[in-house]
Amino acid sequence: MTPKQVVLGKRTLIMGILNVTPDSFSDGGRFASTQHAVKNAKKMVDDGADIIDIGGESSRPGADPVSVDEELERVIPVVRGVTDETEAIISVDTCKAAVADQALQAGADMINDITALRFDPDIVHVVAEANASIILMHMQGNPRTMQQTPAYTNLIDEVSLFLQESIEFAESNGVAPGRIFIDPGIGFGKTVQHNLEILRQLDQFKRLGKPMLIGTSRKSFIGKILDLPVECRLEGTAATVAWSIAGGVDIVRVHDVKPMKRVAKMTDAIYRY
Repeated sequence: MTPKQVVLGKRTLIMGILNVTPDSFSDGGRFASTQHAVKNAKKMVDDGADIIDIGGESSRPGADPVSVDEELERVIPVVRGVTDETEAIISVDTCKAAVADQALQAGADMINDITALRFDPDIVHVVAEANASIILMHMQGNPRTMQQTPAYTNLIDEVSLFLQESIEFAESNGVAPGRIFIDPGIGFGKTVQHNLEILRQLDQFKRLGKPMLIGTSRKSFIGKILDLPVECRLEGTAATVAWSIAGGVDIVRVHDVKPMKRVAKMTDAIYRY
């Protein structure tokens, strides 16, 4: 099965978040069964999602890692189910080569690696051999430690250099240049002010020459600014999505697909296409 190619340029693409974990920060445990997860994926596609991002290991601050076997048990049946039930592009949020390999064999098209190939470098060979797409995300530290004391000398330069080195590593190991996406990693080893600075300077990351994904949905910096719990951050998320699209982002990763699809369509009409 040949991985689908992400087609860019017509409009901003919507990536729907499908966590099949018991402990994700926003919806942990809601879609833990395969049946419920696939049903939710179908609803997100009906609501306008172009990509479904399936994650079997929480990356919330302080999260503990899970074993390869446990992650496979959570993810692979859902990948198969979503492949059978939808035409969406399927992304799997993993940093483990064994999980990426089996997910791609099961029908996934893209790997979303929050470590940008640093946790398990073998993942780059899995992606290259399958001719799949890869999202390379910046993170300072790891999920257990990343929000303890995030600090930078020059935030934008450091994130840009990290992503550039990750791109070079991927391409030098056979990943097709047109299959590489970048993500500056909102909320991953960043303070509120760091996140805002990244949003203000999205154009700096476009200089890397790769399509960009942004994931701000329901994140804690929105909650801190608005003084709202996770379930009340829709409007704050919408503001960041519209701003990101105006800043040149190609894919927005969101929990609330239907309203963010509308935000994207309206913002595209103003700024983009």
